[in-house]
Amino acid sequence: MSKKNDKVALHPKVTLQLFTDEKSFGPGVALLLEKIKEKDSIRKAAFEIGMSYSKAWTIIKRAEKNLGFELLLSKTGGADGGGATLTSNGERVLKAFRDCEKELFEFTDSKFSEYFSWIKNSELEK
Repeated sequence: MSKKNDKVALHPKVTLQLFTDEKSFGPGVALLLEKIKEKDSIRKAAFEIGMSYSKAWTIIKRAEKNLGFELLLSKTGGADGGGATLTSNGERVLKAFRDCEKELFEFTDSKFSEYFSWIKNSELEK
């Protein structure tokens, strides 16, 4: 945490979000899918990112509805326990999102340096 007098470097902040009529996919959905992929469980993934299981399901179902395809294959609990894995389309959209996001951030950093380097290089008018 910075103190009130600490100077924080000026920097850009961009967020990639995919929309139809409403928000369909963004950093939160991507993080949730990554955690589901890691944990093989919606419940464990939601817990790890501080989200309720029902909220995680709501987010996944809304994204699936808006994107027009399933993101997860899930099986309910029982003797073997439940679990969830990403569908091939879930894997594809997650990878495409992260790849696009990476390029967007690189482009943003480049353009920020191009247009705003004068601020940090003491070229301010006195």
